Amino acid sequence: MKQALVLIDIQQDYFPGGAMELVDSEAAVGMAAMLLQTARAHQLPIVHIRHVATRKGATFFLPDTFGAEFHPLVAPQPAEAVFTKHYPNSFRETGLLAHLQGLGITSLLIAGMMTHMCIDTTVRAAVDLGFACTLAQDACATRDLVFAGQTIPAGQVQTAFLAALNGLFAKINTAQAICASLDAT
Repeated sequence: MKQALVLIDIQQDYFPGGAMELVDSEAAVGMAAMLLQTARAHQLPIVHIRHVATRKGATFFLPDTFGAEFHPLVAPQPAEAVFTKHYPNSFRETGLLAHLQGLGITSLLIAGMMTHMCIDTTVRAAVDLGFACTLAQDACATRDLVFAGQTIPAGQVQTAFLAALNGLFAKINTAQAICASLDAT
């Protein structure tokens, strides 16, 4: 089983002062940075996904803005792959699948933003494409959602989406546990 680390949308607009600030994004990027450091130490292939908004009326991740830039704690190094997407699914209309297949990757370690949107969509797509997925529960973040006039707090959104992915779609674990398993190999 050949693994790669995929970091999804860890971009400035999701952090304090950004156009779409997420709850606990600063804690999540710290855990993602730990995963990234460990993956680099083990020379795993690393893929960074960047969302650039192209749909009319978009309010964040606008092209050529500070908010669309990667957070500095997880900024790509020159040898690391970077794919730009325009949809929640990191595989849709990108070279991600061909890149992973070209490397013989069969298993993905995933972290990033927003759990209920791009993480959920990408994990489900990855499984449909034949990849085994491990998701770092504390290296992703989301926001409060509103439905039928009720606000669902981010913590509940996060828990519900992780619970829905756990098992059939992904093995859910902490970043520390994932790093420890990499160190044990």
